[in-house]
Amino acid sequence: MNKIKFKIDGKSVEVEQGKTILYAAKQVGVEIPTLCHNEKISRTTSCFVCVVKDLKTGKYLPSCSACPTEGMEVDVSSKEVQDVRKTALNLLLSEHSGDCEAPCTVACPAHASVEEYVRAGKNGDFLKSLKIIKERIPLPLSIGRVCPRFCEQDCRRNIHDKAVAINDFKRFAADMYYDEYMEELPELTGKKVAIIGGGPGGLGSAYFLRLKGIECTIFEKMPKPGGMLRYGIPEYRLPKNILDKEIKHFEKMGIEIKCNVELDKDIYLKSLKKDFDAVLIAVGSWKPSSMRCEGENLADGGISWLEQIARADWTGENPGKTIVIGGGNTAMDCLRTSVRLGSNDVSCFYRRTEKEMPAEDIEIEEAKEEGVNFCFLTAPLALRKDKNKLILTCQKMKLGEPDASGRKRPIPIPNSEYDVEADTVISAIGQKTIAPKDCKTNRWGDVDATEANMKMYENVFAAGDCVSGPATVVEAVATAFTAAEGIASFFKNQDYKAPYTINVSRGHWNSLGVDDLVYLKELKKGDRVPQRLIDIDKRTTTMQEVSATFTAEELKREGERCIECSCTAKGDCKLKEYSEDYNASPEAIKGDKFKSGYDNRHPEIIHDREKCIKCGVCIKICSEVVNESLLGLKDRGFTAKVGTAMDRVLPEFCKDCGACVEECPVGALAWKNKTS
Repeated sequence: MNKIKFKIDGKSVEVEQGKTILYAAKQVGVEIPTLCHNEKISRTTSCFVCVVKDLKTGKYLPSCSACPTEGMEVDVSSKEVQDVRKTALNLLLSEHSGDCEAPCTVACPAHASVEEYVRAGKNGDFLKSLKIIKERIPLPLSIGRVCPRFCEQDCRRNIHDKAVAINDFKRFAADMYYDEYMEELPELTGKKVAIIGGGPGGLGSAYFLRLKGIECTIFEKMPKPGGMLRYGIPEYRLPKNILDKEIKHFEKMGIEIKCNVELDKDIYLKSLKKDFDAVLIAVGSWKPSSMRCEGENLADGGISWLEQIARADWTGENPGKTIVIGGGNTAMDCLRTSVRLGSNDVSCFYRRTEKEMPAEDIEIEEAKEEGVNFCFLTAPLALRKDKNKLILTCQKMKLGEPDASGRKRPIPIPNSEYDVEADTVISAIGQKTIAPKDCKTNRWGDVDATEANMKMYENVFAAGDCVSGPATVVEAVATAFTAAEGIASFFKNQDYKAPYTINVSRGHWNSLGVDDLVYLKELKKGDRVPQRLIDIDKRTTTMQEVSATFTAEELKREGERCIECSCTAKGDCKLKEYSEDYNASPEAIKGDKFKSGYDNRHPEIIHDREKCIKCGVCIKICSEVVNESLLGLKDRGFTAKVGTAMDRVLPEFCKDCGACVEECPVGALAWKNKTS
């Protein structure tokens, strides 16, 4: 057979006449991306991701069908060619919908594989569930109790009834296996890191670093480690014997924790930088924010007040008539702790309405159940002392236009001032960071670290609330993961940058309907398992943990409620892989997407047309490999779609061979029941 000689990126190549440029490139180890090419079928030439440039003519050619000519010079990898491929990928993404990742996983600040650990729990394998959780959540015992459940807020089940009780899978899996569970720990590399702060940010960083073989020593100024978990979150939400069990796990991993050691008093950053290969600052945000009103020094700061109670093992004097100013979770903790200390008159004053309160809904509802009074659209003006009582002067508010937070701005109502008497006034309107010496800060007073790798300067890094400002435990461990990656890369003389990822989403659940969800029609109906709470008398008079852990059977039922709405091909989707390789984006080309729907009539196979990129592979696999002609391209142009003749039901003639499912590059044809 005649041979053709030509060049690929300046290198001479010889190939049989009639073979494609793509074929020739593979023979010499040059990779060209393609979505529509499949060696089992004839040439399709539809995606144009495989384009190359003929340097002599200046034309772009699809390498999967174009054959070289004698003396041709082909550009395969220049930036110009890559940009054309990127455009082709952007065009495909502009019509593609399919949830590369489940919304619950996307919503999780720590990027835990939520759908996967719920599925493992549904199948009764809670040890597997725990292993998946601990890939990103180093504190599952605690976070399983105190997480604000970002995942559940975005759960697609909300369209139908109530979100899956996702967070409870973490709690049960950790409660069940934590005594015996231990990660596979690599040998130590010889590198050592000093971590300042034993809260979630510091503990999380130490955990992820130890998994990389990096030795860590945590320096904590408090008598015991845990940070906000111990001194900011009340006993009734997170029992400290549970936290102690969690801390012991870190010690079992070989992480050293030294308490009663304070930075800039007992140890100094300058010497730590020399004695350790890197230093990580994770001091938290412990300074109460100012109420900016006269006499505010007479009020207790919310986080400081909780710390005082915590140091006394969550005991204390009856605070009497108590007013807590603020609407966040710290405010709720102060309110509900006041009730447990014996106060029968506890009120929350908040300058907006309940709708704008940042506290979790469950915290607000449980506070109401425990007898807390809520006074909305009320702001403090001044605080004074009269004999043994505190007199709080307040002003009524109304809501105006939204401010930078997206919430409506509270506006004072003239001549609406009034006084209220109290024994204790607690200001819980927020916290700020007290940055250590030699730490540069941003305009909010938080430690200034590079977002991509949490690096401050030289060999000093940061994580947790001191970087983000007051946040949740799960958000703190998210920054801890990034900091650990940043430090590990620093040790290799590299700058860490998180891999570029895309997520083509169908949209938030509140913009969708039942018919928009592929799997919902197959879903078993079932109400969310209710949370079991202790008797209200115990809730208001003891520090006993309020809620009970679900049982295995209850969680299996909860798992059955999961829609599993991520793409079945998310582990091997070529469109996603190439789009990330070429930095393509679903947002690059915007416009209305054609709602072609899906065919859910087959008992085993689902045909999700909104994922389809019209590559034609399934059509030719069915006709050329299976020797059936069950699928074809219907209509033309923008509304074209793959379907059956006369819209017949696949089960009438399909033998479930699955050949089309296995060859689809984007999961548009998939098995209904996910197994992994």
